[in-house]
Amino acid sequence: MAEHLSKIRRWLYPLSWLYGTAVHVRNKLFDRGILRSRSFDVPTICIGNLAVGGTGKTPHTEYLIRLLAKAGLHVAVLSRGYKRKSKGYILADGTCNAKQIGDEPYQMKSKYPDIHVAVDEDRVHGIHKLLQEGKPKADVILLDDAFQHRKVKAGLNILLTDYSRLWCDDALLPAGNLREPIQGKNRAQIIIVTKCPPDIKPIDFNIIGKRLCPYPYQQLYFSGLRYGQLKPVFPTQADRNNTFALKGNEQVLLVTGIASPAPLLREVKARAASVQLLEFGDHHDFSKKDFQLIDREFSKLSGPSRLIITTEKDGARLKNHPGLPGALKPHLYMLPVEIKILQNQQQIFNQNIINYVRTHSRNSQLPEGKDVHTA
Repeated sequence: MAEHLSKIRRWLYPLSWLYGTAVHVRNKLFDRGILRSRSFDVPTICIGNLAVGGTGKTPHTEYLIRLLAKAGLHVAVLSRGYKRKSKGYILADGTCNAKQIGDEPYQMKSKYPDIHVAVDEDRVHGIHKLLQEGKPKADVILLDDAFQHRKVKAGLNILLTDYSRLWCDDALLPAGNLREPIQGKNRAQIIIVTKCPPDIKPIDFNIIGKRLCPYPYQQLYFSGLRYGQLKPVFPTQADRNNTFALKGNEQVLLVTGIASPAPLLREVKARAASVQLLEFGDHHDFSKKDFQLIDREFSKLSGPSRLIITTEKDGARLKNHPGLPGALKPHLYMLPVEIKILQNQQQIFNQNIINYVRTHSRNSQLPEGKDVHTA
């Protein structure tokens, strides 16, 4: 199978060359000012990648939300709302659901209700609306997955690359997964290698650093995933604020609609007696047939300790899905994930982010914040 895919990709390289030429020309037009990039008088931080999906943008965005909110800053997040069923600008409130604003913005608004979360495919228009409508006014705007959206000139670009799929090992679409040529990395001020394994060795940091070749103006960090305790997707009043730890004797059906389920699968296997993976595509829109398949696979599990585990992103889509069978709801749990900055660089990373926001703020009275060591 792998050899077959390799042959297909070789045939696609001419198309990748044409695609790369078009993207290169577009980037040059922006670089030379022929196509206009807009900057704003509020600190804007872009979290993006060169590849299609799966680098961990959402947990990194949530890390910044916690960090900045803890420093006393009013945070706003702007996303295009990938695969939402609506158009135009929407400022999320308590009545929005994943179909209206997208699963990731819905997840962030649910977890951090005090921040502004908005969606708009036109990021320039979205920022203008956020600055007009957001109350209190945002001290900083996080642009989720906007690295290729050159119409906005972010003040700070954070570029992610997956440890298991570095951009230097990838190719342009459609032969590979890169959205733009590797030279696009030059626009980033911070590069983060994400999803590093727990047993990564010191020499690996040096090897990867040499392969990515960051410039002197670019800061290179490494991050890993840190999974929390299970939370029910449909909590009862009694367990609304509770989390649940696996005891090691559970039979688990792991249902995922994300780009890279391998780290999650390893984590659940380490906690449960038996794990069956049911994998769907990234941002999958679950159908009646999908629920029938989930129900059928779940019924095959034996023993009293059976449960269905999914991601927070999938949980956001399933929570308000009218087609989800009621019989599955009591068994459905999501496993939260956060990121951690490795190599004892967390304090340095945090301080760099806070310093950027305060240095470029239009508000000279921003709170100093008591602690930026943790997020």
